[in-house]
Amino acid sequence: MTLDDLRKTIDSLDERILDLLNERAKAGLEVGKIKQTTNAAIYVPEREKLVYEKLKKMNQGPLPEAAVKAIYREVIGAIRALEKPTTVALLGPRHTFSELAARRIFGAVAEIHPLDTLADVFTEVERGRFDYGIVPVESSMGGGVSDTLDRFMTSNLKIINEVLLHITQNLLSKHPVEEIKRIYSKDQAFYQSREWLQANLPHADHIHTSSTAEAARIASKEEGAAAIASTLAAEPYGLDIVAERIEDAAHNYTRFLVIGDQDTKPTGKDKTSLLVSVKNRVGALEGLIAPLATKKIDLTKIESRPSRKRAWDYVFFIDLIGHVDDPDLVEALDQIAENCSELKLLGSYPQGDVES
Repeated sequence: MTLDDLRKTIDSLDERILDLLNERAKAGLEVGKIKQTTNAAIYVPEREKLVYEKLKKMNQGPLPEAAVKAIYREVIGAIRALEKPTTVALLGPRHTFSELAARRIFGAVAEIHPLDTLADVFTEVERGRFDYGIVPVESSMGGGVSDTLDRFMTSNLKIINEVLLHITQNLLSKHPVEEIKRIYSKDQAFYQSREWLQANLPHADHIHTSSTAEAARIASKEEGAAAIASTLAAEPYGLDIVAERIEDAAHNYTRFLVIGDQDTKPTGKDKTSLLVSVKNRVGALEGLIAPLATKKIDLTKIESRPSRKRAWDYVFFIDLIGHVDDPDLVEALDQIAENCSELKLLGSYPQGDVES
């Protein structure tokens, strides 16, 4: 076939794809009407998880799995927006990794609302001003995010999804590396990239900012300046990506949670998060773990935080594999409840996939 023949074929395929997308959108609108009559949630993470899993099994290439998921994320997000625009609160400013995580969940059409603090994210979702919130809960390099964990102690919001975002640091500037004299970024970004900076920009000044997006904004206005930030911050501030993936550790991930006011149904690949306050007695912690071992339930995380009620009183944040509707997990939780003073279910939700 000639180039013109192939282009005609592609044009014909585009027409068919567009027709099918609009058919899918019409079906989605009908689903939305049914949801309105039952007051059901517009965003259903467990349903979307099953769609992605089905597509993964059906895909025969040459499109890679990640590309198929990215395409359908936008398709699903756009159709969801026809039912009702999805509003998402997150820690500001714009163009940070929190926004990148939100886009990985809700797609490009979601309405992003950056707020000043993580506490504000919880509060505004609790008040119903926004549909969902995106909050970081832990990183592979720095551990748990205390502000998020502490807010779960008082909030009635539930965890309804998660995303594991591969954090890559990038050097953004209007200048080549040899002309850079000052670098702006957050302290974590400098820490994560210190070996690369020492090898490539040993004499550049490091100036700390409140966010990587703020670093990009400042760097865009100064001669000889650069920022360490996500690629998301490059275009809005007119910066070039001078060097990609300058972080020292390839396994740098941050786990973000989607918080909202709804329950999720099992998918078969789920995670459950708990907040547990133990009774102050010998063997109390063993009483939490033993029922899980008996039922062969994987405990993927346990982290303690001061309860803020009494001195030296702690609560434990626990992540388990499984859904709260699973019979074995129900029995284990009943046994755990007998050995603690408080057991709070933070949510059962689909296990997140790693997103680049």
